[in-house]
Amino acid sequence: MENNNRRDFLKKSILGVSGAALIPAALQASVPGNTGITEIPELPFRTLGRTGIKCPLISMGTSMSTNPNFIKAAYDAGVKMFFSAAYYREGNNEIMVGKALKDVPRESYFICTATEPEGFDGRTGTFTTPFDPAAYMKKLEGSLVRFGLDYLDIFLLPMVCKRETVLYEPVLSVLKEFKSQGKVKFLGIATHDMCSDALIAAADAKIFDVIMIAYNYKVQNKEALQQAMDYAAKAGLGIIAMKTTAGAFRDKSRTSPLNTDAALKWVLQNENVSTIVSGMSSIEEMQKNLAMIQNLKMTDQEWKDLNLAGVRSEPSLYCLQCKECLPQCPSNYDIPSIMRSYMYAYGYRDLEHARYTLDQTGLTANPCDKCDVCSVNCSAGFDIKDRIQDIARLRDVPREFLTV
Repeated sequence: MENNNRRDFLKKSILGVSGAALIPAALQASVPGNTGITEIPELPFRTLGRTGIKCPLISMGTSMSTNPNFIKAAYDAGVKMFFSAAYYREGNNEIMVGKALKDVPRESYFICTATEPEGFDGRTGTFTTPFDPAAYMKKLEGSLVRFGLDYLDIFLLPMVCKRETVLYEPVLSVLKEFKSQGKVKFLGIATHDMCSDALIAAADAKIFDVIMIAYNYKVQNKEALQQAMDYAAKAGLGIIAMKTTAGAFRDKSRTSPLNTDAALKWVLQNENVSTIVSGMSSIEEMQKNLAMIQNLKMTDQEWKDLNLAGVRSEPSLYCLQCKECLPQCPSNYDIPSIMRSYMYAYGYRDLEHARYTLDQTGLTANPCDKCDVCSVNCSAGFDIKDRIQDIARLRDVPREFLTV
């Protein structure tokens, strides 16, 4: 009875809009093991900064994938770069990606992954406890073991944006050592916020080759961000864009979808962006994305669909990650990360990633119970208390119910 109640929670509560159709893995069940493609097609590409990698405009984020046949199908369709992370499905995602590509020539694809150092506080963006170099090196080597590879193509230091953190020498020393041992070819960072600062710091650090940033039509301070992207690109950094569809839907009931072709084309209008990381979860979505990159010219209707004039005021699942909320919250909650968790759950249907992100915030039981009225004035107009209490229920769901 208890298990049935928990399953009902997933169907009727946090993502209870259309039942089993919300499970990404269900979309992958029919992916064939052999697509019949004998030669990898050449997709439109850009060069990823000084790495020299000729990268198709679409790359694959694998966080929502559980079927190796789907990864192989993307490879057969011309996708060359695959992004995982040590914390995706507690390392099992790296294992799955490695199995999917084990029988194809190693030089024909590129693997990128990430893992956070211990002691890093996502809310403050700094290290709050002593950093252990040996422990972090062990984490990096663990990814190699799970992939079954001798080397990684790209390793990203995730969640870092503040200059002091990007340039934190103890971590940089470990990354340099990892690279000197031939276990990774290129190094980079990844961030959802303070992207302008992160771009400049990554370029100034000299050891990084790439940077992954949250970049979509809803980003604020576009002029400053463009200047930072120009600076990083001039320094030789390859720029990778994530969160490019800004949540994919405007509402948690998924009744107001974004024009994702328009959103992706908008990103690729910026020639500093070498590739988009797309968390594709079905053959249909993959085919749609690959068709889109064949012609990046935006139609009048696509510009209209993005509603650029009203982008800040429109309903949205996408948190701007401006951090204006942080000093307003009396409970010191990591609201930007909690809002990302909300977006992962309702926008991308990625319950496990939503849960991982939520767990990292240290959200307490019964959040917001001390506040009758929320004092946080969200710049995007979110009802912060409502969203926190909504997504917090995911913490009570056993992990085995978050994947299929």
